[in-house]
Amino acid sequence: MSTNDWRTHNESGSKRVVVTKELPGDRWLEILTAADCRVEIGTSTEILSVEEISDKIGDQCDGVIGQLTEKWGEELFTALKNAGGKAYSNYAVGYNNVDVGVATKYGIPVGNTPGVLTDTTAEMAVSLTFSSARRVVEADAFMRAEKYHGWLPTLYLGELMKGKTVGVIGAGRIGCAYAKMMVEGFKMNVVYFDPYPNEYMENYIAAYGEFLKSQGDEPITCRRLDSVEDVLRVADVVSLHPLLDDTTFHLMNTERLSLMKDNAILINASRGPVIDEVALVEHCKTHPDFKVGLDVFEDEPLMKPGLKELPNVVIVPHIASATIWTRSGMATLAASNVAGVLNGYSAWQDPDDVLPFLGDNPPQAAPSIVNASEVGLSAYA
Repeated sequence: MSTNDWRTHNESGSKRVVVTKELPGDRWLEILTAADCRVEIGTSTEILSVEEISDKIGDQCDGVIGQLTEKWGEELFTALKNAGGKAYSNYAVGYNNVDVGVATKYGIPVGNTPGVLTDTTAEMAVSLTFSSARRVVEADAFMRAEKYHGWLPTLYLGELMKGKTVGVIGAGRIGCAYAKMMVEGFKMNVVYFDPYPNEYMENYIAAYGEFLKSQGDEPITCRRLDSVEDVLRVADVVSLHPLLDDTTFHLMNTERLSLMKDNAILINASRGPVIDEVALVEHCKTHPDFKVGLDVFEDEPLMKPGLKELPNVVIVPHIASATIWTRSGMATLAASNVAGVLNGYSAWQDPDDVLPFLGDNPPQAAPSIVNASEVGLSAYA
């Protein structure tokens, strides 16, 4: 990147913070300014290389806010440590792009932005579900091509979701929110797989089922199954919400795709590599009634050959968290992580509840530091 691809905010700040991309809203800049930070912001829309980020860190840098598209490992944390860096925050809830162990080795706290993405991401998964089920994208292209010459009984027949079974792989915050939306909005039964039971979700859906029964409707159910395979065999729609690690890389492969119903729907708004995209392309080619909704991709921003030509796949450019409130909130949390560490604050102990940091009088703490205990950050009191 050239010097023209960076802009500086609060030039007189005594602490230097590099932010590798423009972030939405103004609150995050106010937080860093209040912490006496000079903020240098990357304005290029291109993904920065490790070398470009390392060059920008330079000889003196107190903290960095980076992106999930960047590989933060030995080289970058070495550069940050050598520059006197004390904090790094990922502008994302996930941090599979960050080698937390390396950061910990150099005593650098690593922040992320949980809590504000839950409902927004779940809503996108719901949107992809029904765009796929009702063939919205195909029908939209049909209309724009001026091929519509009148109503027909068989034109773009899709799937009715009400009363069917939704499967959730990974019943954390987002998976749970998605399940609740599908239950409350569309009266769908839920099956899920997660290494740990989600008793809150099970009890919530059971209570809702009792309410439906009291109103003379069919109650709905929620069951935790023993394996991913069990979910795939019975669900009409499967939404993926696992963490990305060695156990979930290519979770959906040729073998597991073959277990799904021929007219099932597969949704991914988690991480691209949980699906073997080559296997997915082949499966969609040979199963035209199978439908897919993707917000993320294995080799992002690239797609595997053949994916974009498939009419039974809905594809959007990683926008699950893209609401103004959520993306601004993420920026606020990322800035609060860096500013909190640079100010000598403790670590907030409940990253499931970060809403206090979005209010007018936030706690004097870093909202979410994933390696707080390992780097010696005390708990907020």
